[in-house]
Formats: sequence, C-alpha cells, structure tokens
Amino acid sequence: MSTITPEEVEHVANLARLEFNEEEIAEFTHQLGRILDYIGKLNELDTTDVPPTSHVLPLHNVQKADDAHPSYDRAVVLDTAPSAEEGYFEVPKVIE
Repeated sequence: MSTITPEEVEHVANLARLEFNEEEIAEFTHQLGRILDYIGKLNELDTTDVPPTSHVLPLHNVQKADDAHPSYDRAVVLDTAPSAEEGYFEVPKVIE
C-alpha cells in the first residue's frame, strides 16, 4: 500500500480549507492510500501503442452551428419590460 500519512491528509485538507476529525482523517488516509495504489497499478501498464485521447468517446464538433438569426424588435421587447428609459431596461440600483 502507498504510504500517505495523516499529516499529509491534514495538509491537503488545510489547503482546501476543510476540517476533519481524527476518525475522518484516518478514513481519508486509508482511502487515499488505496487510490494511490490503484494509480500505481495503472502506471505499470504498457501504453506505448495507445494513442492519446481527450475524451473516451470519438466525438467530433459537438457544438451547435453558429447561425445568424434576426434579433427581436427593441420596441416590442421594451414594451414587455416593467420599466424602460431611453431605449434600455430600467433596473433598481444594486451598487451604492
């Protein structure tokens, strides 16, 4: 098992601004040790013939086409607003 100490868990928790009791620290120490063991096993695999990927599925251009559409008529939109002034929406002041 990879060695990760409770002090290292406390250090990482401190960096993340988290507080744990002793029982939780012991549990996370064990869990993180198991995770590091698993990563160690993955590092033993020969991946020389495996092409690098950024996604597990072969996705290509999943974005919607950027088509131009006419916008709404300003007068119609402002007519539906609770309050408008000089062609703009009027909203309550939020900064003093």
